[in-house]
Amino acid sequence: MPCSDGLPARNNRPPSGLRGEFPSMTSSLPTSSSARQSARAGACAIAALALGADIAWAAEGGQSGPSEVVFLAQLVLLMVVGRLLGEAMNRIGQPSVMGMLLGGIMLGPSVLGALWPDLQHALFPRTPEQKAMLDGISQFGILLLLLLTGMETDLKLVRTVGKAALSISVTGVAVPFVCGFALGQLLPDSLIPDSDRRLLTSLFLGTALSISSIKIVAAIVREMGFTRRNLGQIIVASAICEDSIGWVIIAVIFSLAQAGTIDLVSASKSVLGTAVFLVASFTVGRRIVYFLIQSTNDHFRSDFPVITTILVIMGAMALTTHFIGVHTVLGAFVSGVLIGESPILSKHIDEQLRGLILAFFMPVFFGIAGLSADLTVLTQPALFLMTLGVIAIASFGKFAGAFIGGEIGGMTRREAFALACGMNARGSTEVIIATIGLSMGALTQNLFTMIVTMAIATTMAMPPMLRWALSRVPMRKAERERLEREEFEARGFVPNLERLLLAVDESPNGKFTAALAGVLAGTCRIPITVLPLAEETKSGQPEDKSPGDRVEEAVKTAASEIKPAQRRDEETAPLDVTVRRHDASTEEAVAQEAKKGYDLLFVGVENTRAKNGAFHADVSRIAAAFAGPLAIVAGNGDHLDKPRAIPARILVPVTGSEVSRRAAEVAIAIAGAYERPITALYVSTPGASDGPRPSGFRARRQEQAIMKEIVEIADRHDVTASTEIRADVAPRDAILTEAKKSGHDLIVMGVSRRSGDKLFFGDTAAGVLEKSPGSIMFVAS
Repeated sequence: MPCSDGLPARNNRPPSGLRGEFPSMTSSLPTSSSARQSARAGACAIAALALGADIAWAAEGGQSGPSEVVFLAQLVLLMVVGRLLGEAMNRIGQPSVMGMLLGGIMLGPSVLGALWPDLQHALFPRTPEQKAMLDGISQFGILLLLLLTGMETDLKLVRTVGKAALSISVTGVAVPFVCGFALGQLLPDSLIPDSDRRLLTSLFLGTALSISSIKIVAAIVREMGFTRRNLGQIIVASAICEDSIGWVIIAVIFSLAQAGTIDLVSASKSVLGTAVFLVASFTVGRRIVYFLIQSTNDHFRSDFPVITTILVIMGAMALTTHFIGVHTVLGAFVSGVLIGESPILSKHIDEQLRGLILAFFMPVFFGIAGLSADLTVLTQPALFLMTLGVIAIASFGKFAGAFIGGEIGGMTRREAFALACGMNARGSTEVIIATIGLSMGALTQNLFTMIVTMAIATTMAMPPMLRWALSRVPMRKAERERLEREEFEARGFVPNLERLLLAVDESPNGKFTAALAGVLAGTCRIPITVLPLAEETKSGQPEDKSPGDRVEEAVKTAASEIKPAQRRDEETAPLDVTVRRHDASTEEAVAQEAKKGYDLLFVGVENTRAKNGAFHADVSRIAAAFAGPLAIVAGNGDHLDKPRAIPARILVPVTGSEVSRRAAEVAIAIAGAYERPITALYVSTPGASDGPRPSGFRARRQEQAIMKEIVEIADRHDVTASTEIRADVAPRDAILTEAKKSGHDLIVMGVSRRSGDKLFFGDTAAGVLEKSPGSIMFVAS
């Protein structure tokens, strides 16, 4: 409190009971478990209030300008209250964002402000400088949230629902806009700041009732696990379109409010600028984003350089949309889409960003949305009834518009109804629009509170309504198959490869390895880096091409021969091949390159086998320099005479282990590229597995389960797979016998590294390496 001379009263203390004076609290604590938990929660709340009183007491010290202490306290309170209420919401089946929103309401004028106004004003002062600090964190959190949403958006799926998304966004804006505009024309003069500018108020009200909040919608759909559902993709895509339309409308209304007339030049700039931005982003921008990510990852040695690059890309694209007159969230979302399509590091980036966003930025953002509402004005019966009317009109308009758009887009009535439930969340977009209207004098404070209340009510009603509506929508066969495939691939090895490293020389075995690596990279459409291991001077090759260039050509040639139906996607762009030239030793070059992040290393050198039948020391040194999965190729027969010869039949020994599944996936990918069959061989012998061999019915069930999994993987890639089972024979003998009997010219084995100075995969792999007349690929963990 200030002294009589206006100086801070440093010795003044808050009133009794506000600062550590709770002696009676501990003398009568309940003893039951639930009571103790309630008591602990109450004690935490009292401690938080006591901390707030300390801050309020310190804030009265006369400091001018923003306070770092108050800012830090705001962040801590929003995180703690938002997390606790979010946890409570999760436990009753609601998204945690609802708890974060309620946390803001509790800390705002609606609850804390009504119970303890001085404390609420001290914690969240209304000074522009102090508020700007919190708003800055919130706005950056919005961009990060849209970045993650974009990274999870499947453009191929959005293209398939483009018609529905376009029709939904148009009707979903038009119908509620008309309803809101009509409501503005009928409002009493007491709710209109200036009856002569009723048109402006009606336009703001129509816009506020018509736009779904992409930030709220995306967060809720994402947290409810509906992002990969067709309806989830349509909801997010439609909300993005609505948000873009909404900010164009706001630009028009803003120019009308300032000049009294509609500025067609400004409106045209926003529309054309958005179209140019989207076209440029998904053509040139896609290549630029990938180039920046790859270059940063490969050339920077400091910690987390790719994260910095991602944030810079997001910020640059958000600023671009701002300068063309559209909200920054569109740029952040598009940047996330492009980053998610980047062939490398997208999962790595997502994992690093997700924790910080969910733990810090989201509670702050949604808490601030709750802080904006002052629900105490609704104690007036007339305003309360009118607010219910606004909520009803807004919900009816959005439901009707989205439902009509869904039917125009070819959706069933149940799907259209579920879509309408998902699109009804207004959230922060309406708060922003209402804030603009309030600052421009187009809305009164009461009308502002009514709009914010509508936004909160529709946002809180959206999750349970969407969950209920989706439970009534039968999943179509195509969608179920897609989700099952995605779930299946999420557990796989090959579908999650993002980058390959190829270490080869120019020997026949090196050329054969390059062809196999090119086939796998071309099938998955993933980048591959070539690391030439030796300069070739005696091959008679043209002098204008280096060894690295010739390996690159071999990789691209092999990738170009893949059947189009076997590629992971429909893109026909050339395979991305990078040649990394070096002056270091082989093992040093591999170790240095491995730091840049690769999922699989192909090794193909002339000296693969030593005289004793084991791996040559050259292979051991290369393998020791790479800690990740390996694919070591030992060519034989026709594959050394004709390195580009297509394997006729592929044999895959399987054991049910993770390494054997990985090998099967690689073999199936290669076989599918050439439309060749594979044979899965299971050898059941005592002592061949981790324990004694099961007998009778249990043994047959185990064999069937292992073979069924391999056949299922092959079926998903349209590869013909036959199965063979051998019992009571050594695995090495069974593999060699089967390969010779059926004419398999390539064996793909899943193996595990064994400890020791030399590369060793076990006795079975050593025996096959020594005796096999055909080529072998060891896929090692």
